[in-house]
Amino acid sequence: MTSVVRDTLDRMQQTETVVDADRWHLDVSDMTPGTRVDGVYAILNPQVSASRSGKPFLKCIVRDASGRVNARMWSVEENILSSISGAAFVAISGSCENFNDQIQLKIERIEAAEVDAKELTRLLPTSRRDIETMFGELRGILETVGDPALRALVDAYLSDTNFVGRFKHSPAAISIHHAYLGGLLEHTLQLLTAANAILGNYPELDRDVVLVGLFLHDSGKVLEFDLDRFEYTRRGNLLGHLMDGVVMLETYSAKVRVAGGPPLTPDAKLAIQHVIASHHNRPEYGAIKRPATPEAVFCSRLDDLDAATQIALDAADRDRDAGDFTEQIHALDGVRIYRRRPLES
Repeated sequence: MTSVVRDTLDRMQQTETVVDADRWHLDVSDMTPGTRVDGVYAILNPQVSASRSGKPFLKCIVRDASGRVNARMWSVEENILSSISGAAFVAISGSCENFNDQIQLKIERIEAAEVDAKELTRLLPTSRRDIETMFGELRGILETVGDPALRALVDAYLSDTNFVGRFKHSPAAISIHHAYLGGLLEHTLQLLTAANAILGNYPELDRDVVLVGLFLHDSGKVLEFDLDRFEYTRRGNLLGHLMDGVVMLETYSAKVRVAGGPPLTPDAKLAIQHVIASHHNRPEYGAIKRPATPEAVFCSRLDDLDAATQIALDAADRDRDAGDFTEQIHALDGVRIYRRRPLES
């Protein structure tokens, strides 16, 4: 074996992760100009744009647990977007090139792909925060709920090991915000922390309803996502997490009642269910109803604030040396986010 071949094999072992016996995966963080890419990756923000000549091309972000990279496919069929728009993962063949001093992936072939649990851990990032630390902080805030019936309701959820296990590790979304393992817990904790800090400015709001409503607003996502495949379940596609969240509340409140706990009044239950049903604000965004109580308005706006801010921060990725502006971000009405820190010299 020549030294050149040996060096090449050594580099492959250092920069590639085995995904399964038949497929090698080049980590995004190890992509360099001229590198060939053939593997499965997570896909974000796919969209079709037109070149200066009017020819359509695909642009998207490709990522794995090691990082993300902008990607382009210059020759596309008309149905390319519909074939991958619902996919969380895609199989890609192509090559890396230098574009404005950044790595860009030039795609030659792309198609929707399925992954198993082993691949999932290599393709998806995990919350940067420790799961158990976050869960402890969440419990600490929820322990301040004063209403006995609402506190018993919270305890019914938190004593369900199946619910808690999925709640800790689920993403908050497939591709929009907090789309990583532990994202649902992180998003929920961020909402509870923010609410806890500013509820004093709104003394007429029912603090307990707001805190419990925020805790449970995305609870249906434990049924919406298949964590082994990182895709929507049949139930998620046919019902969705708002509907499931409303139904789950009926189940857990019944458990409290059967166990002899303090009963949840119909008005209190309805108030929490309305927060769940309306937190997407508008029907076109998936809301079952528009927010129609002060508590629901507060929860909906705070949810949108946290989601939009996280989308912007993830897109900017300020710790990465990249260009000044991101691609257009559909979830933020097509804006291109400026990456530089405001007070950088």
